[in-house]
Amino acid sequence: MTQHFWSELTEELNKSVTEKEHPYRFVTLGTVGNERLARLRTVVLRHVNENLNLIFYTDKRSKKVLHIKENNRVSMLFYHPELLLQLKVEGLAYILKDEDAKDRYWSNIHENSKKDYTSHKAPGSEISNPDHVEYLTNDHYFCAIEVEPFKIEYLKLKRPNHIRVRFSKENSDWNGEFLVP
Repeated sequence: MTQHFWSELTEELNKSVTEKEHPYRFVTLGTVGNERLARLRTVVLRHVNENLNLIFYTDKRSKKVLHIKENNRVSMLFYHPELLLQLKVEGLAYILKDEDAKDRYWSNIHENSKKDYTSHKAPGSEISNPDHVEYLTNDHYFCAIEVEPFKIEYLKLKRPNHIRVRFSKENSDWNGEFLVP
């Protein structure tokens, strides 16, 4: 009975990486490192693979990479304002080690966007003037992160009744159960 909702959420996640204006393209990522304080930031969803693993890019010197090394349990929050559909994803994040895959991802980044991964100083470093950030010319700090979901909550705001479904991954199968919204 939950299959319809599963189909909708997977369809929307897959569209988010092919449709530039899709609201799920920008997702809130939550991490908790050793300081045990939740840290939230927006990342750009770049790929959704056949296993529904979610991939985004970052600078490997960023705090989110440190947090993932300390504790790879993460959350992601998606919201589609037209559909009134929220997806809350819980999963395990992994820093992509496959050099061929990283090279493929890097080669597909628009040249103007590659600059985002080449600052001389690490993201979050103090600077005196944002116009004077120095960039590397022949090197980069590009990193891809893959999140393997183990739980996804679907919440559709609608009348007369909201619909909430929790999908849990058991082995390679997803099972859904309705929840009180």
